[in-house]
Amino acid sequence: MNESIPETLFTAIPMAPRDPILGITEAFHADTNPNKINLGVGVYYDDNGKVPLLKCVQEAEKRITAQGSPHTYLPIDGLPLYDNAVQKLVFGEDNIVLKEKRAATVQAIGGTGALKIGADFLKRFSPDSQVWISNPSWENHRALFEYAGFKVNTYPYYDPASHGVDFNGMIGTLKTLPARSVVILHACCHNPTGADLSDAQWDEVIEVVRDRKLIPFLDMAYQGFSEGIESDGQIVRRFSQRYSPVLVSNSFSKSFSLYGERVGAFSIVAGNADEASRTLSQLKRIIRTNYSNPPIYGAKIVATVLSTPELHQMWENELTGMRVRIHEMRHKLADELTARKYGEDFSFITRQNGMFSYSGLSAEQVERLKNEFSVYIVSTGRICVAALNSHNLNYVVDAIAKIL
Repeated sequence: MNESIPETLFTAIPMAPRDPILGITEAFHADTNPNKINLGVGVYYDDNGKVPLLKCVQEAEKRITAQGSPHTYLPIDGLPLYDNAVQKLVFGEDNIVLKEKRAATVQAIGGTGALKIGADFLKRFSPDSQVWISNPSWENHRALFEYAGFKVNTYPYYDPASHGVDFNGMIGTLKTLPARSVVILHACCHNPTGADLSDAQWDEVIEVVRDRKLIPFLDMAYQGFSEGIESDGQIVRRFSQRYSPVLVSNSFSKSFSLYGERVGAFSIVAGNADEASRTLSQLKRIIRTNYSNPPIYGAKIVATVLSTPELHQMWENELTGMRVRIHEMRHKLADELTARKYGEDFSFITRQNGMFSYSGLSAEQVERLKNEFSVYIVSTGRICVAALNSHNLNYVVDAIAKIL
């Protein structure tokens, strides 16, 4: 005779909603249409629709294998060679911040892990702060900081009329924030809109952050995908040289095509070397109680490339190739849409940066693309331009033209 199992703590747990981006991939895989195209997930594909294995990565792997190193535990803050290389790349090798040892950097489990370390650190040492993210922003920004215990608000960012930045709305809101408010800023290649601030606008933001004594948290997941490594890193460097504290998360998933290795870093720019040392000790405590220490393989690959001049140059050349291909796809998408919808202006697509474009498509139009053409994009209308290629572009453009 079977006895009924009593209700437990978990009986009333509801089903969590499907992730808005990863859920698209699940639906895509279930689609049987041979012409299906996934423009939702943020992954770079080459012109053959494949995730590339970079030559610099392959060469680094050969060198790592030849060394025959054991797979031992890393220090809590990660591989030292990796952390040092990250600092030089993110802040610039000649940055006074590095010379004065004011930056504390730890290896993280991807850019998401870096944001999580930062969120936990802020909750411990500035628990009464509130967090402000752009409207719109990467979906996970809100969840990460809410799960850390923060109230998350939004500041205006995207202007649908111009397909650009609502800077007046943004700066106006920032000027009203109380001291110690945490402001999440996309250092380049804004996700999801692709709309970035100008240099002059960044100067205004830095001035307001300084005057209002805000806490800037710069998320830089796409360094190298807008104009280049040096150009894309300038915002972090300008912040770091003019203000502290500055928090920075960065990732090598896209720029090294190392998605599954989860290679990222979290950095804080402190007021002096002693402050940076104490900050690092607390970051290590957070990591120790979360996952103890980071994985080794992906960090070794990135560290090997960044610290070896010929591999570093090889990487920059390959990254340039990816960036140029994305730019070409942007222009072809805009040109082909204009050719099919004569009289409509799609030039805003060419002014956006990075892997994504806020297309202006409505949720209803996105649903039609999926149901009628098996073209999958995010319900907000965000298109992953990096997933377009010479083989699928015309199909995508024809589909969009038919539902506009």
